[in-house]
Amino acid sequence: MTNITLSVPEKLHKRMKVYDYVKWSVIVRKALESKVSELEKMDALAEKINLSEKDATEIAKIVKKDMARELGIK
Repeated sequence: MTNITLSVPEKLHKRMKVYDYVKWSVIVRKALESKVSELEKMDALAEKINLSEKDATEIAKIVKKDMARELGIK
């Protein structure tokens, strides 16, 4: 498995440390997998229906908003 480095604000890190039993790498890995899957689906859909750049951008905004809501990000 490949390792990556992730930067988080100090304030968030302090809040996360309260929950030291949480496997944060698992949470991040699931979030990344979900995002990549969504992007792959968008790419496949865009290829099939020949979306314009503007259409693809609008769909990306909707997906980003939905993903942020799902992940609890404002």
